[in-house]
Amino acid sequence: MRHAWDALPDDVRSAVEQRCGGQVLKAEMPPMGCSSDFSATLHLDGGRVFCKGIHADHPAAWMHRNEAAVNALLPRGLAPRLLWQLEVDGWLMLGFEHMAGRHSDLAPSSADLAAVAEAVTALHQPIPSAAPNRSLAARWARRPVWRQYAQDPPRDLDSWEAEHLPRLVELETAAPGLVDGDALLHTDLQPGNLLIDDGAVVVIDWAWASQGAAWVDPAFMVIRLVAAGHSPQSAESWAARIPAWREAPAAAVTAFAATVLGLWGHKTRSAAARPHSAPLTAAARAWTRHRLKTTCRT
Repeated sequence: MRHAWDALPDDVRSAVEQRCGGQVLKAEMPPMGCSSDFSATLHLDGGRVFCKGIHADHPAAWMHRNEAAVNALLPRGLAPRLLWQLEVDGWLMLGFEHMAGRHSDLAPSSADLAAVAEAVTALHQPIPSAAPNRSLAARWARRPVWRQYAQDPPRDLDSWEAEHLPRLVELETAAPGLVDGDALLHTDLQPGNLLIDDGAVVVIDWAWASQGAAWVDPAFMVIRLVAAGHSPQSAESWAARIPAWREAPAAAVTAFAATVLGLWGHKTRSAAARPHSAPLTAAARAWTRHRLKTTCRT
């Protein structure tokens, strides 16, 4: 449950206003987002600041610390700048440059698709060796969903997944090594995190930022495009606009698709499932089936 501005402790509100340099006149909570205990656009005499916060001992507080740690590495103009970070009265609070815009439209007929492709192309830069590092490969290696299902299949396992379970286990086992790399990845590119303002795209919410192969973010976008109504073939055609995708080994992309299907399907079955979990899992399944048909013919 998200807190309203007035429900925050007095010391937290005072500290935020001090960092903002003025009194908060209005706190406008966004319609989307549920990973923070507090998030709002703060309206001040001198402008606006986007603020998000979480109890410092919350299990998800690492996401806020991660987002703060990578901010200095993000390309300016494509992501909001972190203005300040503070911890007070048991709360971790982050203040970001306010970015105007509407959520992107990924439908097949959308005029946003070209601009989104340009933004995704421009995002990826190598991570300096001394930078914070949350490896996607390490994250995936700790979560062997298909291997668990091979030992104890859930009763509601999709019939196609059950039929191809041995192959899915093979792909999942290979995936961590195939997604490894030195690029800074967003790993949660979706319409709510892609803001469009006068044709320009800004990428927000870097809480899941990780290190990996540069083609991984375009691959995540393929699933989002399928969920938005594209066929797997047309979604991959969109991704082909991005140089990093064109360099991705076919086997690595197939292993990626299968692994994401397992991870998202497992989440759909869990208490953490959200309304969008099942449609995204269905999109990942459609793409994985396409990938396996394609690789079997080659």
